[in-house]
Amino acid sequence: MIELTKLNGKKFVVNAELIETIETTPDTVLTLTSGKKLVVNEKKAEIVKKVIEYKRKILVINNID
Repeated sequence: MIELTKLNGKKFVVNAELIETIETTPDTVLTLTSGKKLVVNEKKAEIVKKVIEYKRKILVINNID
């Protein structure tokens, strides 16, 4: 899960595994695998960085065993 911010400033978390596309229109719009669209304050590069960090944590946890 990654934390993002709605346009109204409220924080929420989204399952990074469900993000299908990230577009800048000029707002940043995430499209989930369900087809649902989310508009967020974060820039595309920041979201990509958060997803990479999330995936790294998962890999580290799985390699501990």
